[in-house]
Amino acid sequence: MTTDVRRAVPSVDAILRSDAGRRASGTLGRSLLKLELASVLEEARAAAAAGVAPAEPEDLLATAARRASRVVNGLSPVVNATGVVLHTNLGRAPMPEAAARAAARAARSYTDLEVDRDSGARGRRSARAETMLTAVTGAEAALVVNNCAAALMLALAALARRREVLVSRGELIEIGGEFRIPDILAASGAKLVEVGTTNRTRVADYRSALSERTGAILRVHPSNYRVVGFTASPGTAELATLAGKAGVPLIYDVGSGLLEHHGHDGMPADEPSLRDALADGADLVTASGDKLLGGPQAGLVAGRAELIERLRRHPVARAVRVDKMQVAALEVVLAAYVRGEQDELPVHRMLRATPEQVKRRAHELASTLGGDLEGVSAHVRACESVVGGGAVPGNSLPSWGVEVRCPEPAAFAARLRAGSPSVFCRTEAEHVLFDLRTVGDDDLHDLARAILYALEGDDRSED
Repeated sequence: MTTDVRRAVPSVDAILRSDAGRRASGTLGRSLLKLELASVLEEARAAAAAGVAPAEPEDLLATAARRASRVVNGLSPVVNATGVVLHTNLGRAPMPEAAARAAARAARSYTDLEVDRDSGARGRRSARAETMLTAVTGAEAALVVNNCAAALMLALAALARRREVLVSRGELIEIGGEFRIPDILAASGAKLVEVGTTNRTRVADYRSALSERTGAILRVHPSNYRVVGFTASPGTAELATLAGKAGVPLIYDVGSGLLEHHGHDGMPADEPSLRDALADGADLVTASGDKLLGGPQAGLVAGRAELIERLRRHPVARAVRVDKMQVAALEVVLAAYVRGEQDELPVHRMLRATPEQVKRRAHELASTLGGDLEGVSAHVRACESVVGGGAVPGNSLPSWGVEVRCPEPAAFAARLRAGSPSVFCRTEAEHVLFDLRTVGDDDLHDLARAILYALEGDDRSED
């Protein structure tokens, strides 16, 4: 019986030879459609083996065509109604319009990426961004690479290859995609030496582990979790003093990309900034560009000029360099900090938005939806947002959202994700929630339209 059901699944060639298959091939490209169709048919055969009858050939083709269309259409803008400001899966920090325009302008034309316009000689591709980084952080020098993990690996490879690096056991974190600090150390050629315990590490633990084989002390800010209770860890200044006496560099991976505290950014006092880490004596500080900085993906390194030069000359530096679009966007974002206009960056606007401002948007959305709809309840309620993106764990921001109660929240959320624009929200047992902290005024109309379309889908399914 199983074999008979499997035989009911048509072949790839049979579907592609049909009129609909030829039309779809002409629109999407035969090779891509064939690849996606093979995957869809394999899923149908697996389901058939479990006794599920396969869909009609035209439905199988439609599924494959939809997947192929998403591939050829590339990245799509989405409405982030999750309340997670730095949502890693949704691209983290949205850049300001000026940065996006700068990246597009650099992409479609020649640029002065690596040339000194005065002398005509070769220049450094991120020289302008690095100059602004040093101005804002107070560092002697700076370097920009592709991302923060690359920055850390480059620093370890250049300064501690084949030597020992001391790291507290409480800081051996795992970042996104199952990448772990011990793995980055191993890839750099450095040898990990664990000190202290998971919850308590003292300066004496580092001092006891120091030897002639030590190449660096590494401090890693646990930016995606917090250890609370019976804990202890030395301050940056204490570690800097110890490292200085031992003649080894202190590398501090602050991670989140907070350049400096400026009083009204909603950041807790213990969230480390690059400026504070350097002022406390760290020799090198690494951070991300697409988190609290509010810019494109990039790895920022700031610190002592002699160490930065060693990183710059290391072969890995070329392998992890930024492209011209990243450079162009980063320059615009850093210029905002130089001018003292960082509050105009989208991430900063979302973080500092007051509950009253968010509540106003929530009421506007609820009003557009019309309040209670047939079989559906929509109302404004208080909720909490988070920073996300591996930054400021354990801290929430008071927010407001619109709760929509419906018969099948998961199916409703799936329709929202599949729509245009695609909408991401929170799904719970009996409702979905749209947190308006991460939805700007410009997105309200599109969000309301997407919700109404998805609700119409509910009505059609009931008919």
